[in-house]
Amino acid sequence: MRLTAYRKAHFNAAHRLYRKNWSDEKNEEVFGKCSNPHFHGHNYDLEVGVTGEVDPETGYLIDLKILKDIIRDEVEDYMDHKNLNEEVPEFATMIPTAEHIAYVIYNRIKAKLEDRFELEIKLYETPRNFVVYKGG
Repeated sequence: MRLTAYRKAHFNAAHRLYRKNWSDEKNEEVFGKCSNPHFHGHNYDLEVGVTGEVDPETGYLIDLKILKDIIRDEVEDYMDHKNLNEEVPEFATMIPTAEHIAYVIYNRIKAKLEDRFELEIKLYETPRNFVVYKGG
């Protein structure tokens, strides 16, 4: 039996959307309020979906305690209450958009999962704005 198991998580973080090689005016034109030099924050909601075959012996796809611990270590402890631009190394070279945050989360979690699993990251920046990343 093939299915997807989900685990929800939450973290708060600040960021600024801007390109260092652009003027303040150009950053404001492209990113609007999100380019505020004093940063701004979000209450991010995360859904992590793991897809694969259920183990016929255990009835588990994945022990959700294991997935909970991976999310805690690789996302919550890593990003919660952080300034993403200044405290998360991946964003030294990447603008911390929701798209890029989902990509970073995907790669951090994927590295901790068995290869047999497919992974889906759904990241809500607001209740109405979210992105989904499935790799590739």
